[in-house]
Formats: sequence, structure tokens, C-alpha cells
Amino acid sequence: MADNGKQHAPHRGDMTGAKALWATLANHGISTVFGYPGGAIMPVYDALTFYPEVRHVLTRHEQGAAHAAEGWAKATGEIGVCMATSGPGATNLVTGLADAMLDSVPLLAITGNVASHLMGTDAFQEADITGITLPITKHNYVVRDVEELPLIVAEAIRIARSGRPGPVLVDIPKDIQLAAFHGEIPAPHARPEAPAPSPESVERALELLRGAKKPVIMAGGGSLDASAEITALARAWDIPVITTLMGLGAFPSSDPLWLGMPGMHGSVAANRAISEADVLLGIGLRFDDRVTGRVSGFAPNAAIIHVELDAAEIGKIIRTHVPVRGDARQAARLLAEGAQPTPRPEWKAQIEDWKSRTVTPETYGAGYAVKAVVDRLRPDDILSSDVGQHQMLAAQLARFEKPRRWINSGGLGTMGFGLPAAIGAGMAEPGVRSVVIAGDGGFQMTAQELATLKMYDVRNVKICIINNSFLGMVRQWQELFHEKRYSEVWLGDSNPDFIKLADAYDVPGYRATTAEELPAAIDAWLSDPKSALLEVVVPHEHGVFPMVPAGAALYEMIETEPVRSPDLSAQMQDAAEEASEA
Repeated sequence: MADNGKQHAPHRGDMTGAKALWATLANHGISTVFGYPGGAIMPVYDALTFYPEVRHVLTRHEQGAAHAAEGWAKATGEIGVCMATSGPGATNLVTGLADAMLDSVPLLAITGNVASHLMGTDAFQEADITGITLPITKHNYVVRDVEELPLIVAEAIRIARSGRPGPVLVDIPKDIQLAAFHGEIPAPHARPEAPAPSPESVERALELLRGAKKPVIMAGGGSLDASAEITALARAWDIPVITTLMGLGAFPSSDPLWLGMPGMHGSVAANRAISEADVLLGIGLRFDDRVTGRVSGFAPNAAIIHVELDAAEIGKIIRTHVPVRGDARQAARLLAEGAQPTPRPEWKAQIEDWKSRTVTPETYGAGYAVKAVVDRLRPDDILSSDVGQHQMLAAQLARFEKPRRWINSGGLGTMGFGLPAAIGAGMAEPGVRSVVIAGDGGFQMTAQELATLKMYDVRNVKICIINNSFLGMVRQWQELFHEKRYSEVWLGDSNPDFIKLADAYDVPGYRATTAEELPAAIDAWLSDPKSALLEVVVPHEHGVFPMVPAGAALYEMIETEPVRSPDLSAQMQDAAEEASEA
């Protein structure tokens, strides 16, 4: 221990596997790790005390650590790191790893395990985490030799960041953590260059675009880092742009060419344009089922150009006429260079008509509340969401001018994602406001992460709970497709007092229950110098529309919300009274 009370990196002679792990992370520029300790990873946490340059954030659940690391990665584009012990600690990371896999998030998960000689014996807190996570990681490792540990960690970081990003897990038995290490700490790998698309594929794509009368561009999550190039491409050709749920922000929403989001809860303009297009240029997306609707009805008149880095995604769902495998930036730049804009007055007039059919929520409810919040966002603010109706409303109503300001769980649809992801994003960018919109159901799945806000005095996270006393999206489907048999979706008789819950963690709380109360509550919430919580109590019945029913084509979308009869509030009040009497 030095005189100033700070510990320094150990001499090479007393280097262990655990210390070599932290030295490797520090050498690769990893500044923050989210995690939770336990028996099988205790040597790693002991070694952490020698590496003050790496900040460890103690979350209150391992799932929270994984989602916080995702939030960090999604906001910055750099790798997020999470850590857990063996057995239940490692398995609690599984949901976050699956989430990162489906959303292509660069994530490094480090787990401890029982000693090597105990592996496979059903030892205390043992789980075959590499076997469990094989389908939901890009790659995973069990470290068998301490001298290989830094090399494996360096390789894991390279794999997580390169090509199509994704999660990689490194499992380290306890004896490997304790073993003496005598090797060298590797330098970071140079990030490999993404492959350039072939000239032939680019020329074929240009031929289709030159002859198009009703073209449309659709940009997905893989296009976020090509935002400038895609914007230039669209403007050069004068082609309208659709951004998927994961691609929001890849094209500025203020541009007249932007049509909104496609798919199940997409805009009228986006879904109609896809259904009528004769050429569809997809960039950095995988044609997820929530985007396409019934595949046979997706873009039925269009020739599909698919720009994608991952060859496995090309033609997997939608028949591709011109595959363009390669880097989105390079592809967009090459396609822009060959631009031959053609006047298409009829197509533009049709699109403007579809855009005019956008409905703005005017009656107090979930949509009204979400719009009131997102209208107050500044361009640099990060908006995260949990999963459910509020997520779709935020995606419909928020306006993003640049990428990586929208963070949500797209592919897996993980309830509980929002709060820890907003914390991770907020800690990654402490000078930026990190706002999260959650539902009363999903928020309770990771509400314990309020303690993380308190412990680290995080001051830039603003939490908005849209409280409709229901599992709202499930209720909407039961209302529309299950003859209003509302099964296990009513939360109103068991929800906590969210303001008291926030106060228990020293987080200021604000509440609005009417349209008249909402502006002042939002003002107080956003102006509070600390992280704060806003609960907006809204009517139960709100639905999210437009909506494409499961199994329907995009052109079969329901554009506006059906009239309800009988009144759901009265029905649920009667049910609640009957339950209490029983």
C-alpha cells in the first residue's frame, strides 16, 4: 500500500490470472464494468482493488448488469462489459446476452466458475454456462490455462466488436483466477476493416434504382454508424426513407423524406410505401417478422436490394433480387455517387397523402402522456424505453435527428430492460440527459436498480412510468383477438405507490393524473437537479395504433383505434370488486 492510500498494479512476480484479467481490460480501454460478486469470482473482485483505473458498478441484479452494459454499448457504439459469479449469477446474465445477440450489441460477459477439477461434478453453484449460452452468443470460452487468459479476453473483445457485433462470454474457473501468471498482457487488436461491396452488386443495385418509379429506402439497426452516408444517399436520389425500430435516428426525422417506422405499429406512410414500392433498398436490417408482417404480402411489387454485412441474413426471410454484402457506409457512399435523381411527382404526392393520415393523440391517455414527454427532449438527450405499449408509442412519437439517441430492446422484447439500460447510457455520457419511458409492469422487473442510481449518485437519469394499471400490450391483444377475456393482466390492485418506492431510494418523485397536471409535473421532473421519477397515471383502455394484426400483411393494417364497447374501465372495476369480495 502506497503512502497516499492508493494501491498500484502489482509487480509481474505476483501477477495472478485475476489480475491479468483486469490488466487486459484496462489495456483495451475498458473504463467501466457492471457486475455483481460471488464466491466463484471472488479472486477477480479481490484483484479489482489493484486497478482503480477500471470503475466497477455494482448493480442490484446480474440482469441489470447486462442491460446496463447494453445501454452503455448502444449509446456509445463501443463494447459494454458485465460480470457475474457462477451458477445463478451466470444464468441471470442469460436474458441480457440473448437480448444483445438479437440486437447485435457488442458485449463482453465475464463469469466465474467452480475450480477446474470440480467442473462437471454438479458442484455448489455450478452451471454449464458456455453450454447454456452457446445459441445466444457470437462465441464463448472456458479458460483452461492461466497463460491463455489475457489472449482469450483480447480475442473475445475483438470478436464482439468486429463484423456484425454481438455478445461474447468468457468463463474463468476459480483456480485459473488464483493461478500465477507469467506472460505478457496483449495489446488491443486493430479493428478489422469491414468488407467493401463488390462493384458488380453495386452496379446491379444502381440499375434498379435508375429505373424505379416508386423507390423507398429502409434503414435498420446496422445502419446507425452509416447515418451520414445514408442521408446523403437519400437526398442524392430524392428517395423517401423508412427507419425500423432499431434504426430510428439513422436518418433525421426533420427531413421531408422521412416516413417513420415500418411494421406492426409502423406509420401509415411507411407501411403503405412498402406495399406500393417497385424498388426497396434495405440497409443494415434483417427483415424481422414485426417489420414484414405476412412475408408473402411484404413489398409484393418491389425488387429488393439488401445491403447487409452478415451474409446469413441475406435472403433468409425476404427474397433478395440484388444482394449487396458489405459495409453499409461504403455501400451507401457508392450508391450515392451513382445517383441519377428522377422526378416522381405522382409518387411524392401519394406519399404526402399517406403522411397526412398520421394521427396525433389529443385525448389524455398513454399516447398523450408519451408525446408530452418526448416533445421535451433535446437533440442530444438519450431516450430509452422498456417494452410494451409505451415503447411503441415512444417509437412512433419521438423525433431523432441523429443515431444512438434511441435505446430499446427490439429483437427480444425484454421487459425490465429500460431502467438499467438508461443507467448504463447515462453513466457512459454523464453530460447528457438519459430519459427512460417505462410501463408499470416492466419497471417492477428491475426497479431495484434505483439503488444503483443512489449508490453512484447518478444525476442525469429521468424515469417516466406510464401507469395504466395493466400489462398494456397483452391487454390490447386480449381485447382485439381474444374476445376481451382479460387474463392475468390487471395490476391495479397490487401496484406499489411508485412515488414512495422512489423515495425509499432517495430518488425524487413526481406524479400527474390529468392533462392539466402534466405540464407542471414534467417541468418539475426535468428541472430537478437529481435523477428523478415521474409517474403519469393514465386511463386503462389505451391502444397503440396503427397496428398490423399478427399474420396480416402491412397493407392490411388497422389505421385507427376501434371504438370500445362496453367500457373497459367499468368492466375491470366490476371484476376488481368481485375479486375483493371473494
